[in-house]
Amino acid sequence: MSQTQTTAQRPALFDRRALARHRARAARDPALFLQEAVADDIEDRIAEVNRSFNDVSVVTPWPDLWAARLPRARIVADTETLDLVPASQDLVIHALALHWAEDPIGQLIQCARALRPDGLLIATLFGGETLADLRAALTAAETAVTGGLSPRVAPMGEIRDLGALLQRAGLALPVADGTPYDVSYETPFHLMRDLRAMGESNAMAHRLRRPTRRAVLAEAARLHAETSARPDGRVGARFEVITLTGWAPSADQPQPLRPGSATRSLEEALRRARDDSAD
Repeated sequence: MSQTQTTAQRPALFDRRALARHRARAARDPALFLQEAVADDIEDRIAEVNRSFNDVSVVTPWPDLWAARLPRARIVADTETLDLVPASQDLVIHALALHWAEDPIGQLIQCARALRPDGLLIATLFGGETLADLRAALTAAETAVTGGLSPRVAPMGEIRDLGALLQRAGLALPVADGTPYDVSYETPFHLMRDLRAMGESNAMAHRLRRPTRRAVLAEAARLHAETSARPDGRVGARFEVITLTGWAPSADQPQPLRPGSATRSLEEALRRARDDSAD
């Protein structure tokens, strides 16, 4: 059974129409400070690579943000099937949208196939530490008030698991790292308002189709304020952004040593280190 068939037969995790509505609403008065910060980081990473990238594609739900930064880049919507031509790009950026993909590994494979040999992929997404306190507060509040629990947040990946996806996508020299962004708000409701203005509202396919009860939100705000209060009276919020980088395989890339090809054993290296520290 092919990967496409397997994905098609799984129940949908996200409601793409709702996600599109949320993004359209956010675009009228966006709060994209996180997207801007992540874009800054990506540009810094690109600047550290000692080469020029002439053919660049950016997969993003915020085309204006990236068009202003990389005016020569091709902007690609983060649909399930990406509008990318195989072996056509030196650099593909998947910008803070992979956490909304039904098939993240499929997205990475599509990006990898779009790269020429020795082309670079940089993908960013929210990681498991993102808004952990708020998510816990909403879970506790909904359970206490309603006696049940509805889908609100998609499972978020951990660095060790997401790094393995790069290898499954056929990319070489894979690296995954996380960056925390700590933000403060006057109240938890101001944080929730910013999430709407980011287009990051709940778009789970099996979410409740009615507004969340006021009592749930009030209790969640109370719990979140208790667990995340800062000395200045504001509440803290942490967003974890995971960055995945990998290269399309090329014959002139550095290659890992073959198993068993090391000239010194681990035991010998440790013994020498102990002897050096004793001196």
